[in-house]
Amino acid sequence: MPLSEHEQRMLEQMERALYAEDPKFATALEGSGLRTYTRRRVYQAVAGFLVGIALLMAGMVAVQIWLSVVGFLVMLGCAVLAVTGWRKAPKPGEQPATPGAPAARRQARQRRSMMDRIEQRWQRRRDEQGQ
Repeated sequence: MPLSEHEQRMLEQMERALYAEDPKFATALEGSGLRTYTRRRVYQAVAGFLVGIALLMAGMVAVQIWLSVVGFLVMLGCAVLAVTGWRKAPKPGEQPATPGAPAARRQARQRRSMMDRIEQRWQRRRDEQGQ
């Protein structure tokens, strides 16, 4: 559920106050950011994919089908993680999407209008059945 405009303003004021009071602590709390997190996730997935290849090959050499299947499943899972992580990563210079972003507001409005239409249909059906 996205924050209301009032809640966003309050949060921004709190952030500014924290930066003004102790910028070093605020920077430490900020963390490495979404882009670094997703990049690290992709690297981990690539490493896992290589481990999966090693398991697959070891299973083939040792004639252990189950080990090859496990290696393939590890490869598949890591490939999915890498692709989803890569798609979610913001582009360089791009700000990550915030809950109050215009696109999020537009989606909320569309959802609300869809719910309004559903409620109107429900009311119409109840009125028709009641008469």
